[in-house]
Amino acid sequence: MSTFIQLTINGLASGAILALAALGFVLIFKATGVINFAQGEFLLVG
Repeated sequence: MSTFIQLTINGLASGAILALAALGFVLIFKATGVINFAQGEFLLVG
């Protein structure tokens, strides 16, 4: 049961990071009309 809880928390943390990256893409695209591909590189490096 402990492993299940740990995997669930890890999945939620990974999902939150991806959700923040997606939100950043959407905000920049809506504000400027240009897709910023450099953001993906920061996510990959970070």
